[in-house]
Amino acid sequence: MTIDYGATIAEIAQELAEKTNHGKVPSYIPELAKVDRNRFGICLTTIEGDRYMYGDSNVKFSIQSISKVLSLTMAISLQGQESLWKRVGVEPSGNPFNSIVQLEYENGIPRNPFINAGAIVIADILVSQLQHPKQEFLAYVRGLCNNPDINYNRQVAQSEKSVGYMNASLAYMMKDKGNLINEVDEVLDFYYLQCSLEMTCVELVDAFRNFGDTGVPFGHGAYFLTSSQARRVNALMMTCGFYDESGEFAFEVGLPGKSGVGGAIVALLPEKYCVSVWSPPLNKKGNSYMGMMALERLTTKIEGSIF
Repeated sequence: MTIDYGATIAEIAQELAEKTNHGKVPSYIPELAKVDRNRFGICLTTIEGDRYMYGDSNVKFSIQSISKVLSLTMAISLQGQESLWKRVGVEPSGNPFNSIVQLEYENGIPRNPFINAGAIVIADILVSQLQHPKQEFLAYVRGLCNNPDINYNRQVAQSEKSVGYMNASLAYMMKDKGNLINEVDEVLDFYYLQCSLEMTCVELVDAFRNFGDTGVPFGHGAYFLTSSQARRVNALMMTCGFYDESGEFAFEVGLPGKSGVGGAIVALLPEKYCVSVWSPPLNKKGNSYMGMMALERLTTKIEGSIF
């Protein structure tokens, strides 16, 4: 069956334009609260390289927690999986992304690398392994996209830092439990900058497309994943990529992916396509309200998910 992705995306955008967006732009990070709630962009690129775009697909936004997938891939390449998975688990959390109760109960070992505590551990690994983590991580992401026009938004990073009390609490608890090697301020400084990374829907798709069995290994420069490692990251995105709404996303959409509180979602159907959607207002679980709806309609209309 030949699928007209362009027509399908345009049809979805028209349907969503007639819906009320009940999501809310996150106000707990001051800089994110300033983003225009009416922005909407979507980009789908097939494994063959055909690209279909709609709306604000070339507008930059802070990718936030989507960056956790990219930092994880770099950490796996640097350290390997055996020692990494001793410091962070691979199970869905079933709790909010910044839960400290679960972290204390599990003795400072985060449930997975995509909740805040887990991503802070990954940031700690990169701070330990890299001579210049901020510059080297940015160069890695630019290389994944083959695009030098990707940068941190330092205003967003500072805004997050100014209200990052819970993240500091998570980090100090892990430091107390022996699961954070470097100084808390140094690790969090890198973590906030990583989350502030600004990309477009098009750039996100370019960064993630090689997760989808394109025949090209995922990575750039000195940092590449084996096919086995890439499959495991896909599995983590499937089970843990949407905080405590990961099961719902698997049920409704059926793709591995990752969301961020900047309002973006990136997802992929291996051997077929990678898609990214951006709409800033979030649902109660911290995922894009319209983004979730758009991807559910996409996999329903084209009858394509991993299941």
